[in-house]
Amino acid sequence: MSSPKFIALADYHEYDSDEMNRRAASFYEQMRRRRTVRQFSNRPVPREIIEQCILAASTAPSGANLQPWHFVVITDPSAKRQIRVAAEEEEKEFYYKRAPKEWLEALTPLGTDEHKPFLEIAPYLIAIFEERYGRLATGEPVKHYYPKESVGIATGLLITAIQEVGLVSLTHTPSPMKFLNEILGRPSNESPFLLLVVGYPAEGAMVPDIKRKRLEEVCTFV
Repeated sequence: MSSPKFIALADYHEYDSDEMNRRAASFYEQMRRRRTVRQFSNRPVPREIIEQCILAASTAPSGANLQPWHFVVITDPSAKRQIRVAAEEEEKEFYYKRAPKEWLEALTPLGTDEHKPFLEIAPYLIAIFEERYGRLATGEPVKHYYPKESVGIATGLLITAIQEVGLVSLTHTPSPMKFLNEILGRPSNESPFLLLVVGYPAEGAMVPDIKRKRLEEVCTFV
């Protein structure tokens, strides 16, 4: 077992409390404007912007720093079409056969259904995969620790980065999602975690009139 190697924390910047408050409030205002969008424009987005957002996501902490994520960025119309067809098949099963009444009632205010045209319209789909285990150069498997938690954190950072650059996103989780492995040619050690739809909102895009919980409802100080 090799010895740990440490370097100085050279990039840390401390701010006074006034600046911290300003930054916290500014960041909250930016994220408060974040909305899940289902009406996308087909306007192109430069690839380098998506690359930078994924690099930001890849700074997420992970169990034993094994970084158990893989991002597949889909722009090919044929692949997007295949994904839409497969996703809508699963969604139809969900809405008409698998979903309990309570779940469907909870979804009613959001106006969702089995039709997912945004999967073909948006310029980017990002399929996020959880690597359940890795492999050494020899092909020997390497256990990953807390992969789901790690990938969840990275996904949150990606959504935040997309908001920060002025794009919108939609988290899409048809269940099951194994078709993503088949369409995208991903190995068996990877499990689809989430499909993120990314781009500009369509002109005149509408979103559900929802409210977020107050601080007292989501946070307790002890």
